[in-house]
Amino acid sequence: MKFMLMMNVPCDTGDYQINRWTPEAFNAHIQFMKDLNRDLTKSGELVDGQGLTPPGQAKIVRYGKGGAPVVSDGPFAETKEFLAGYWIVDVEKPQRAYEIAARVSSAPGPDGQPLVIPIELREVMGAPLPSEG
Repeated sequence: MKFMLMMNVPCDTGDYQINRWTPEAFNAHIQFMKDLNRDLTKSGELVDGQGLTPPGQAKIVRYGKGGAPVVSDGPFAETKEFLAGYWIVDVEKPQRAYEIAARVSSAPGPDGQPLVIPIELREVMGAPLPSEG
């Protein structure tokens, strides 16, 4: 079973402004993420995981006239949270995905205490197979 774990963090509310953390707090947080990814790779459960650029660098793309992409700034005019990163894991049972999500949620914050970030967890659906014709 594949699951996507999504880490959404407050957008410029002061609750999660990692670029303003002390170097020690920042390094501890990054080390936590490296250790997590190492452990999930070692167990064979990590399919993919990436951090994402901040919302100010996001773009919205729509289908335009003649098929040309229409690109605008995004993601939203007003938002309280943004997707900071994700993991895709391949596990035997949903309970294991819950355990991994709880570990992600415990990433250390600026004071070294767990951030307790809510992690959205969704099962990845298989792509529809092309019909034989």
